[in-house]
Amino acid sequence: MDTRMPAIAEQLLLIERELRVQGWWAEQSPSAQALASREPFCVDSMAFEQWLQWIFLPRMKQILEAGASYPAPPVSSRWPSRSTATGLSRPRS
Repeated sequence: MDTRMPAIAEQLLLIERELRVQGWWAEQSPSAQALASREPFCVDSMAFEQWLQWIFLPRMKQILEAGASYPAPPVSSRWPSRSTATGLSRPRS
């Protein structure tokens, strides 16, 4: 068992609790179309707090219950620099 699981489970409960405290917890899920978004964080179809409630928290719960391993965190060297990603480069001095 991953030794991080209890701490992760606690953090997930804290996220849910805060969503409820803020009044952002919804009783009705977004439409099937909104949930099927292929955009990162479903930015085109739902608010971030909806994504947390309906996508992130359920997926993380599934991972916890299955005892599956978590995705590896990205290695910063794999990510392009801001200038490379945007096509901008710094002027030479």
